[in-house]
Amino acid sequence: MRKAFGFILVAVALIGALSAQAADTVASAQLKTIASLDVPRYMGRWYEVAKYPNRFQKECVADTSATYSLNPDGTVQVINRCRQKNGAFEKAIGQARQVGDLGSPKLKVRFAPAWLSFLPFVWGDYWVIDIDSNYQLVAVSEPKREYLWVLSRGPTVDEQSYRNLLGRLSSMGFDVTKLEPTRQGQ
Repeated sequence: MRKAFGFILVAVALIGALSAQAADTVASAQLKTIASLDVPRYMGRWYEVAKYPNRFQKECVADTSATYSLNPDGTVQVINRCRQKNGAFEKAIGQARQVGDLGSPKLKVRFAPAWLSFLPFVWGDYWVIDIDSNYQLVAVSEPKREYLWVLSRGPTVDEQSYRNLLGRLSSMGFDVTKLEPTRQGQ
C-alpha cells in the first residue's frame, strides 16, 4: 500500500512537471506572425478592444485608437490617442516601417523624435500575429509576448469573433486573462 501511494505521488508530480513544461514550451516558442500583411489595406483607424496593461498607456482610461496613414516614402504615420482620467485626449505621433519585404507583417515603430531615429532602441517591434480576412479584427504583439493589443475597425466587436481570437491567442502562448478591455464611446 505504501509503495503504491509513493508511486502515485511520483506519477502526479511527473504529470504536473510535464504539464508545466508543455505550457512553458508554448509560451517560449518563436512567436509566429500572419503570413503576409497588405499595408495599404491596413491603413485607417483601429479602435483598441483590449490590451495587456503597460506603462506607456497607464493614463489612458477610454476611447483608445490608432490611426495609420501611408507616407510617400513608404513609412507609416501612426497617431495613437486616448482619453485620460481628466477627460482630455492625449495624442502620440509616431512612425512605423516594415521589416523585410513589402508583405512583411513585422514592423518597427517609434514615438521618439525623428532626430533620434538612428538609435535602434527607440524602435519597438510591432508584429501582426492575427488578422481576419476582412481586416476588421487584429492582434498585435512582439517577440517576447510582453505586449498585446486587440484592435477592431469599429468601437465594438462581435463577441463570437472576439472569443475565437482569444482561443487562437491562447494557443500561441498568451495569457488572455491578462487582457484589459478598453472602454469606447464614453
